[in-house]
Amino acid sequence: MKKYVSIMIAIMLLVVLAACGNNASDSSGNDSAGQKKQQAQAGAFPLSITDKTGTEVKLEKKPERIVSVMPSATEIAYAVGAGDKVVGVSNYDNYPEEVKTKEKVGDLKVNIEKVVSLEPDLILADTGNGEAIEALRKTGLPVVVMGAKTFDEIYDSIEMIGKVTGNEVKAAEVIKRMKDDVREVQEKVKNIPVDKRPNVWIEVDPSLFTAGKGTFMHDMVTMAGGNNIAADLDGWKQLSEEKVLQRNPDVILNTYGYYNKDASVKIKQRPKWQQVKAVRNGQVYSLDSDVVNRPAPRITQGLKEIAQYLHPELFHK
Repeated sequence: MKKYVSIMIAIMLLVVLAACGNNASDSSGNDSAGQKKQQAQAGAFPLSITDKTGTEVKLEKKPERIVSVMPSATEIAYAVGAGDKVVGVSNYDNYPEEVKTKEKVGDLKVNIEKVVSLEPDLILADTGNGEAIEALRKTGLPVVVMGAKTFDEIYDSIEMIGKVTGNEVKAAEVIKRMKDDVREVQEKVKNIPVDKRPNVWIEVDPSLFTAGKGTFMHDMVTMAGGNNIAADLDGWKQLSEEKVLQRNPDVILNTYGYYNKDASVKIKQRPKWQQVKAVRNGQVYSLDSDVVNRPAPRITQGLKEIAQYLHPELFHK
């Protein structure tokens, strides 16, 4: 599974205008309130934040050199406006285009010495980095760990990275844009009765690993107007071929076809799957792996892609 497996000016002007309008007197406390508001918007340092591991991380100043060891964290950093501070990324990073010129610090096995050599004042990681997190923390460098499992937790990760990089306002804008995308999709599918929604098999690996409830993939299928046939499972689980066939999905979505170009073809050619509704009706699709597998801002693009496959009559590509 591991193998396969992103107004401020107007607000600032309002703050300045508010401050100018209150120069004559401090008695109302408006100057102090305005300054606090401006600090919050700009990102006040030093700060302390509790990350996904429950660890309190302290940052004395706004980071100037950031190393990200997970593609999703990198995409978020760029989305919130901290891309120019990123000096190192994982071997898997490929978005946005600028990351291709950054120093590489390893894959899930992080090259700790390489990270240290880049002299970061902030390291962004994910719970998926496993043992590397402790190794990175032993260097004494500040490590902030994300770990979004559900769709809503992706918003939390964006908010957190916005805060620790001093880009809270931009992070809020990114989250708003994502929520607008979600509302757009949900508005179009809201009138489809549950029993009329297609039953969906999410295949994240050819060995039949799938996404149950408590995962952002499950959330996306549900928000896009589908019924996840693995909704009775928790997290990422492997099903037997017999159970998948018994559940007879109307639509099959694989999340590894972006790198395995014949993924959908191979699914359709499985001998025992010829009577599955999705195969019989040609409803087998490969999703953009990077978009749907990474808990980052582009996840709403993945949501729209799924909705288009499930309800082409409502969504036009």
